[in-house]
Amino acid sequence: MQTQQEFLKLREHLAEAIVGQSELLDRLLISMLTGGHVLLESLPGLAKTTAVTTLASGVNASFRRIQFTPDLLPGDLTGTEIFDPQQGSFNFVQGPLFNEIVLADEINRAPPKVQSALLEAMQEKQITVGGITRALPELFIVMATQNPLEQSGTYPLPEAQLDRFLLHVVLDYPSANEELEILKRDHAMVYGKKKEALHSPLHAEQVLQARNEVGDIHVSEELERYIVELVGATRRLEAFEESWGAYLQAGASPRASLALLRASRALAYIQGREYVVPDDIIAMVPDVLRHRLVLAYAARASGVTADKIIQRVLKEVIIP
Repeated sequence: MQTQQEFLKLREHLAEAIVGQSELLDRLLISMLTGGHVLLESLPGLAKTTAVTTLASGVNASFRRIQFTPDLLPGDLTGTEIFDPQQGSFNFVQGPLFNEIVLADEINRAPPKVQSALLEAMQEKQITVGGITRALPELFIVMATQNPLEQSGTYPLPEAQLDRFLLHVVLDYPSANEELEILKRDHAMVYGKKKEALHSPLHAEQVLQARNEVGDIHVSEELERYIVELVGATRRLEAFEESWGAYLQAGASPRASLALLRASRALAYIQGREYVVPDDIIAMVPDVLRHRLVLAYAARASGVTADKIIQRVLKEVIIP
């Protein structure tokens, strides 16, 4: 597939700009290939924003970065109607959400009212202002970054909004060798060697064509059943061990099954295959499920995290 080769070139372009973080780069491409939104979480300084802006530079699409702050208003995202005294009428001025790729930087620093303004855009790809509904671009995706909630000045995202993200990717510190390579590349950038741009950026039409090709990736009925069993297991943890039943207020919904299927197809696509294998599903389970599990107090008191629950599910559900 010609479009598949173009995405592999884009993957190489990202790898030249971002040291390590191979899973992060794959997840960004999966977001592009599925049209699903992605939430990147880590401490400051781990290249979240750099990775998204580099991806945007490799796609010939409209891009806007929004810095979320505590004083941000919903209209700052959606746009607003402004009165024109010469015409004696109101004219709608589009907000930054009317771009094809939107970087919501430090999304959890904005108050809940602003977070709720994103819900319609992320789910329906439309915005309603002044009683009029306006469609967003077909390519529209939100790539958001957030710092851990322990950082001062942050707000927990509503569960309904979290569920709209296809993936929740948690980043860790680079290895010592990767950090050494970061130092070398930074020295080269500072002293004259500029980062080369992608010679032929992807066009929006190519991205949309690739999304159609991802939909044609074959998934066997056995693997579809495996996906359903994995997601369903989060709703009945007591089947593994009686005490685990108290760890979740709610398991993952059928939306998680759909997300896992789409993400697994996209991962197979960027790895050059025309079919999904069990390893594709297993690799995507943590990023698809960790933000969709609602932990109960018993889990927090026992130190049981969403990732621990996911690993238990992967261990207990038999691979076909």
